[in-house]
Amino acid sequence: MAEEKHDAQEVKEILQVVSAEIPKLLESITNTIYDSKNAENFGKAVAEFYKQMKAAGMDDKQAYELTQKYMTNFSLGGMVGQVFTGRKWDKSEE
Repeated sequence: MAEEKHDAQEVKEILQVVSAEIPKLLESITNTIYDSKNAENFGKAVAEFYKQMKAAGMDDKQAYELTQKYMTNFSLGGMVGQVFTGRKWDKSEE
């Protein structure tokens, strides 16, 4: 009985730390992702990715679809999905 109480106390302490730290972590990630300079750089990277797909000989539709997947891999939702599923986030797999 004492061991169960000890385990419950440990879980409670862990959850207190997690509940305090996760919101801070999410806020930091959000601020980093949505910073105007980072957004500008991301837009340039996406445009360059699309340009490279076209230069490789893909048609507009193929380049657009791959660019969408590229963008999804860098979205907050995509990142969270990867963390919780342990794999790449790909909406086409649903």
